Amino acid sequence: MGCFEGGCMSPELGETDCFYEIRPEFVHEVPKTRFKPRVGKTLSMRKWNSAFTLDGHLDIAKVLSRIQRGGVHPSIKGVVWEFLLACYDPNSTFEERNQLRKHRREQYSDWKAECKNMEPMIGSGRYITMPIISEDGKPVQYPSNNNCDSDSEHNGAVAVLNAFPTKLDVNVTEAAVEKKVIQWKLGLHQIGLDVHRTDRTLVFYESAANLAKLWDILAVYAWMDKDIGYCQGMSDLCSPMVILVENEADAFWCFERLMRRVRGNFKCTKNSVGVQSQLSTLAEVLRVVDPKLHQHIEDLDGGQYLFAFRMLMVLFRREFSVVDAMHLWEMMWAMEYNPNTFSAYEELYEDTTKCRLPKENDMQLKKYGKFERKNVKAGSEDSLSIFLVASVLEARNKRFLREAKGLDDIIKILNDINGDIDAKEACKEALNVQKKYLRKIKKL
Repeated sequence: MGCFEGGCMSPELGETDCFYEIRPEFVHEVPKTRFKPRVGKTLSMRKWNSAFTLDGHLDIAKVLSRIQRGGVHPSIKGVVWEFLLACYDPNSTFEERNQLRKHRREQYSDWKAECKNMEPMIGSGRYITMPIISEDGKPVQYPSNNNCDSDSEHNGAVAVLNAFPTKLDVNVTEAAVEKKVIQWKLGLHQIGLDVHRTDRTLVFYESAANLAKLWDILAVYAWMDKDIGYCQGMSDLCSPMVILVENEADAFWCFERLMRRVRGNFKCTKNSVGVQSQLSTLAEVLRVVDPKLHQHIEDLDGGQYLFAFRMLMVLFRREFSVVDAMHLWEMMWAMEYNPNTFSAYEELYEDTTKCRLPKENDMQLKKYGKFERKNVKAGSEDSLSIFLVASVLEARNKRFLREAKGLDDIIKILNDINGDIDAKEACKEALNVQKKYLRKIKKL
């Protein structure tokens, strides 16, 4: 009862189910998948169900321990992620979560209806890949025989735009041409182009309905998050939610929760990109734990660590297969888990998940992930992803020092790691780097 209350993918599906199936023409291009569920280590359906009380309270400490050892079985990933991402409070009951889920689905339906009122393509089962308005808000008209980008590889799944009417076509009002509406409409085709490219190696995205579902979620999110809107890379973060969570509204809320953790990375100004703060922290971490390597990178004019931009922005999506990326994420979220996050999310919208109590006793700390437990004790707010990148760099210390004569060499070495990282080992090494870093800065 506890496992499938949220409508994640069918329990009958196994570790090689159709959701992960690779299209034949891409089999030799994608990184090899390393993750395999292991009895006694991976969180199974049976262990997951046994972690609930009769009324639905979840023993989160027990669940985190199992995930940190071996990840989550594919059949329950979606519903487990809802807890890891703080969509739900482990201390809630089945009934309380059902009520909250109902409310959120209604909220998403209202937002989607609002978006559909501005652009009828929303919810149509199609998506836009060509501009629909100009910079000044005027509709862009296309000849009736000029369709949007179409790709036979998708069996016609990509939407066509045959001069679909928009809200700006008739009864143009002052409200309809407000800057925020124009800005949102200007970005819809870019979302469509990114959707078209995202995880295209998967059979799952041969379906027009699945492509449209991803586009709808991203379009609604872009409208609701006025400060950030949509940025490239978000489709990579949202896609696993669409794959794992059947109900569109539930998938949206998983993505929304993930964005609360990383949205600061997407904040851009004329002078900076949000992720630069994490890159600066990465530089500081490596300076402390491996000063020789840091100095070498500085000497190569790589002190800003921009070569790590992609890893931090899309959380290693390009370095792992889809399955291994999912495995890495759930390992990270379990290690970063903070039991106070749900309450903070319900109260206000913040750029950070850091919402700790001043002091925690040992019993309370058991409800935290391994990484976050150390952060709490040290009073730190750094994210695990920074230490993951640092561990990847430090593990290749000798090669960087020996072979890297310029930034291009650094990038080449990092590109060579694609598909050659074990998610569990990477998290383990990240914890070691964190321990080393905290020990050294304590002495400073």
